[in-house]
Amino acid sequence: MFSDKANAIFQEVIKTYKVLNTVDQSFTNKYDKSEDLIAHLLYRKCWIDTVQWAYEDIIRDPNIEPIAALKLKRMIDASNQDRTDTVEYIDSYFLDKYKDVEVKPNAKINSESPAWAIDRLSILALKIYHMHLETIRDDASDAHKAACQKKLNILLEQRNDLSTAIDDLLNDIANGDKYMKVYKQMKMYNDDELNPVLRGQK
Repeated sequence: MFSDKANAIFQEVIKTYKVLNTVDQSFTNKYDKSEDLIAHLLYRKCWIDTVQWAYEDIIRDPNIEPIAALKLKRMIDASNQDRTDTVEYIDSYFLDKYKDVEVKPNAKINSESPAWAIDRLSILALKIYHMHLETIRDDASDAHKAACQKKLNILLEQRNDLSTAIDDLLNDIANGDKYMKVYKQMKMYNDDELNPVLRGQK
Protein backbone atom coordinates (compact mmCIF):
# COMPACT_ATOMS: atom_id res chain seq x y z
CA MET A 1 0.00 0.00 0.00
CA PHE A 2 1.18 3.52 -0.77
CA SER A 3 0.39 4.74 2.73
CA ASP A 4 2.73 2.14 4.27
CA LYS A 5 5.58 3.58 2.23
CA ALA A 6 4.65 7.17 3.05
CA ASN A 7 4.31 6.56 6.79
CA ALA A 8 7.64 4.72 6.91
CA ILE A 9 9.40 7.58 5.14
CA PHE A 10 7.81 10.17 7.42
CA GLN A 11 9.01 8.31 10.50
CA GLU A 12 12.46 8.01 8.95
CA VAL A 13 12.60 11.77 8.36
CA ILE A 14 11.62 12.63 11.92
CA LYS A 15 14.12 10.16 13.36
CA THR A 16 16.90 11.58 11.17
CA TYR A 17 16.04 15.18 12.03
CA LYS A 18 15.97 14.47 15.77
CA VAL A 19 19.60 13.24 15.77
CA LEU A 20 20.80 16.85 15.66
CA ASN A 21 17.39 18.35 16.45
CA THR A 22 18.15 21.82 15.14
CA VAL A 23 16.60 23.91 12.38
CA ASP A 24 20.09 24.93 11.23
CA GLN A 25 21.17 21.45 10.15
CA SER A 26 21.78 20.76 6.48
CA PHE A 27 19.27 18.78 4.47
CA THR A 28 20.21 15.69 2.50
CA ASN A 29 17.53 13.74 0.71
CA LYS A 30 18.14 10.01 1.15
CA TYR A 31 16.18 9.18 -1.99
CA ASP A 32 17.42 9.85 -5.51
CA LYS A 33 14.62 11.41 -7.54
CA SER A 34 15.79 9.60 -10.67
CA GLU A 35 15.40 6.25 -8.92
CA ASP A 36 12.34 6.83 -6.72
CA LEU A 37 10.74 10.19 -7.37
CA ILE A 38 7.79 9.80 -5.02
CA ALA A 39 10.03 8.72 -2.12
CA HIS A 40 12.24 11.74 -2.86
CA LEU A 41 9.22 14.06 -2.73
CA LEU A 42 7.76 12.47 0.41
CA TYR A 43 11.09 12.75 2.23
CA ARG A 44 11.41 16.41 1.24
CA LYS A 45 7.81 17.14 2.23
CA CYS A 46 8.14 15.72 5.73
CA TRP A 47 11.49 17.44 6.27
CA ILE A 48 9.86 20.79 5.52
CA ASP A 49 7.08 19.98 7.97
CA THR A 50 9.51 18.87 10.67
CA VAL A 51 11.59 22.03 10.43
CA GLN A 52 8.48 24.18 10.39
CA TRP A 53 7.17 22.41 13.50
CA ALA A 54 10.34 23.56 15.24
CA TYR A 55 9.96 27.08 13.85
CA GLU A 56 6.45 27.27 15.26
CA ASP A 57 7.71 26.19 18.70
CA ILE A 58 10.51 28.76 18.68
CA ILE A 59 8.36 31.70 17.62
CA ARG A 60 5.99 31.07 20.54
CA ASP A 61 8.73 31.80 23.06
CA PRO A 62 7.27 34.75 25.04
CA ASN A 63 10.80 36.13 25.49
CA ILE A 64 11.80 36.09 21.83
CA GLU A 65 13.27 39.36 20.61
CA PRO A 66 11.04 41.22 18.11
CA ILE A 67 13.76 41.32 15.43
CA ALA A 68 14.36 37.58 15.80
CA ALA A 69 10.62 36.93 15.68
CA LEU A 70 10.26 38.93 12.46
CA LYS A 71 13.15 37.04 10.89
CA LEU A 72 11.59 33.76 11.93
CA LYS A 73 8.20 34.82 10.56
CA ARG A 74 9.86 35.37 7.19
CA MET A 75 11.39 31.90 7.43
CA ILE A 76 7.97 30.40 8.23
CA ASP A 77 6.47 32.18 5.22
CA ALA A 78 9.20 30.77 2.97
CA SER A 79 8.69 27.32 4.46
CA ASN A 80 4.96 27.50 3.80
CA GLN A 81 5.62 28.35 0.18
CA ASP A 82 8.11 25.49 -0.08
CA ARG A 83 5.53 23.16 1.48
CA THR A 84 2.85 24.22 -1.00
CA ASP A 85 5.20 23.83 -3.95
CA THR A 86 6.18 20.33 -2.80
CA VAL A 87 2.55 19.30 -2.41
CA GLU A 88 1.94 20.41 -5.98
CA TYR A 89 4.98 18.42 -7.17
CA ILE A 90 3.50 15.34 -5.50
CA ASP A 91 0.18 15.90 -7.27
CA SER A 92 2.06 16.33 -10.55
CA TYR A 93 3.64 12.94 -9.93
CA PHE A 94 0.22 11.32 -9.57
CA LEU A 95 -1.21 13.19 -12.56
CA ASP A 96 1.59 11.75 -14.67
CA LYS A 97 1.29 8.29 -13.13
CA TYR A 98 -2.41 8.02 -13.94
CA LYS A 99 -2.48 10.04 -17.15
CA ASP A 100 -3.34 7.02 -19.30
CA VAL A 101 -6.16 5.72 -17.10
CA GLU A 102 -9.49 5.58 -18.90
CA VAL A 103 -11.85 7.52 -16.67
CA LYS A 104 -15.28 5.94 -16.36
CA PRO A 105 -18.32 8.00 -17.46
CA ASN A 106 -19.69 8.05 -13.91
CA ALA A 107 -16.33 8.83 -12.27
CA LYS A 108 -16.38 11.37 -9.46
CA ILE A 109 -13.92 13.94 -8.23
CA ASN A 110 -12.58 13.81 -4.68
CA SER A 111 -12.88 16.75 -2.30
CA GLU A 112 -9.08 17.00 -2.08
CA SER A 113 -6.22 15.82 -4.23
CA PRO A 114 -4.00 12.91 -3.15
CA ALA A 115 -1.12 15.23 -2.27
CA TRP A 116 -3.14 17.39 0.10
CA ALA A 117 -4.30 14.27 1.93
CA ILE A 118 -0.65 13.18 2.07
CA ASP A 119 0.19 16.62 3.47
CA ARG A 120 -2.13 15.90 6.39
CA LEU A 121 -0.57 12.46 6.84
CA SER A 122 2.91 13.99 7.11
CA ILE A 123 1.81 16.49 9.75
CA LEU A 124 -0.02 13.71 11.58
CA ALA A 125 3.27 11.80 11.83
CA LEU A 126 4.73 14.77 13.70
CA LYS A 127 1.72 15.03 16.01
CA ILE A 128 2.06 11.33 16.86
CA TYR A 129 5.79 11.62 17.49
CA HIS A 130 5.48 14.58 19.83
CA MET A 131 2.38 13.31 21.61
CA HIS A 132 4.19 10.04 22.30
CA LEU A 133 7.01 12.02 23.92
CA GLU A 134 4.45 13.59 26.25
CA THR A 135 3.36 10.14 27.43
CA ILE A 136 6.87 9.24 28.59
CA ARG A 137 8.11 12.57 29.98
CA ASP A 138 9.99 12.04 33.25
CA ASP A 139 8.89 15.41 34.63
CA ALA A 140 5.20 15.03 33.72
CA SER A 141 2.47 13.97 36.11
CA ASP A 142 0.66 10.68 35.73
CA ALA A 143 -2.51 12.61 34.92
CA HIS A 144 -0.72 14.46 32.11
CA LYS A 145 0.70 11.23 30.70
CA ALA A 146 -2.69 9.53 30.83
CA ALA A 147 -4.40 12.44 29.08
CA CYS A 148 -1.76 12.49 26.38
CA GLN A 149 -2.04 8.72 25.92
CA LYS A 150 -5.74 9.14 25.17
CA LYS A 151 -4.90 11.82 22.60
CA LEU A 152 -2.19 9.60 21.14
CA ASN A 153 -4.64 6.75 20.72
CA ILE A 154 -6.96 9.03 18.76
CA LEU A 155 -4.08 10.25 16.59
CA LEU A 156 -3.06 6.68 15.82
CA GLU A 157 -6.64 5.85 14.86
CA GLN A 158 -6.74 8.97 12.72
CA ARG A 159 -3.54 7.90 10.94
CA ASN A 160 -5.04 4.50 10.21
CA ASP A 161 -8.24 6.05 8.84
CA LEU A 162 -6.41 8.64 6.76
CA SER A 163 -3.98 6.05 5.41
CA THR A 164 -6.91 3.86 4.35
CA ALA A 165 -8.65 6.81 2.71
CA ILE A 166 -5.51 7.73 0.73
CA ASP A 167 -4.99 4.16 -0.45
CA ASP A 168 -8.67 3.93 -1.45
CA LEU A 169 -8.46 7.22 -3.34
CA LEU A 170 -5.38 6.18 -5.28
CA ASN A 171 -6.99 2.83 -6.07
CA ASP A 172 -10.15 4.57 -7.30
CA ILE A 173 -8.08 6.87 -9.52
CA ALA A 174 -6.10 3.92 -10.89
CA ASN A 175 -9.39 2.14 -11.71
CA GLY A 176 -10.99 5.21 -13.30
CA ASP A 177 -13.68 5.44 -10.61
CA LYS A 178 -12.39 8.87 -9.58
CA TYR A 179 -10.38 11.46 -11.43
CA MET A 180 -7.87 14.08 -10.39
CA LYS A 181 -8.45 17.77 -10.86
CA VAL A 182 -5.72 19.88 -9.32
CA TYR A 183 -6.08 23.55 -8.45
CA LYS A 184 -2.92 25.54 -7.96
CA GLN A 185 -2.98 27.35 -4.64
CA MET A 186 -2.71 30.83 -6.16
CA LYS A 187 -1.45 32.31 -2.92
CA MET A 188 -1.71 36.08 -3.02
CA TYR A 189 0.32 37.33 -0.08
CA ASN A 190 3.73 36.54 -1.62
CA ASP A 191 2.92 38.08 -5.00
CA ASP A 192 4.02 41.69 -5.43
CA GLU A 193 1.22 42.23 -7.97
CA LEU A 194 -1.56 40.77 -5.79
CA ASN A 195 -0.52 41.86 -2.29
CA PRO A 196 -1.37 45.58 -2.01
CA VAL A 197 1.39 46.20 0.54
CA LEU A 198 4.08 44.71 -1.69
CA ARG A 199 2.59 46.33 -4.79
CA GLY A 200 2.72 49.73 -3.12
CA GLN A 201 6.47 49.40 -2.56
CA LYS A 202 7.31 48.80 -6.22
